[in-house]
Amino acid sequence: MQGPSVIGAEITSAEKRREVSGPVLRTFNAIADLWTLNEEQRRAVLGSPPRSTYYGWMAKARAHKSLTLDYDVLIRISLILGIYQALRILYETETDGVGWLRQPNKATVFGGQNPLTLIVGGTQDGLFQLRRYLDAARGGLFIGPNEVDENFRPYEDKDIHWS
Repeated sequence: MQGPSVIGAEITSAEKRREVSGPVLRTFNAIADLWTLNEEQRRAVLGSPPRSTYYGWMAKARAHKSLTLDYDVLIRISLILGIYQALRILYETETDGVGWLRQPNKATVFGGQNPLTLIVGGTQDGLFQLRRYLDAARGGLFIGPNEVDENFRPYEDKDIHWS
């Protein structure tokens, strides 16, 4: 049985973790730039490593030097990649996806807060919740109404005009 993966590579062995760590950290950083996450938020997403550790990782990743991230950190980045991918599928532009992340949402999982709150909350569970929510949306499962849907009224037979 294959273990968890980041970009299709099994990440249970140290060798595989070392192989993917630099590229996925650079990709995470690009997504964090797009989502305008500050340093504190980025560190929270990565499991709150000390600042010196975070800066060491980033310096090695940018310089394409050897780097081996912990399994937990790679799982977190994998979830971010999945969230990013789901937003790109669900929304026409990256800007629309980022807008959705930043808007308050009435779906139960968000409790009226914006989805970004789950991302920067610092827990793997929050990342998993958002990833599952978006994957369900991609699969066509119901997403609770938001402001756009509040004034919607169902069509009636009299509203249909045949030519």
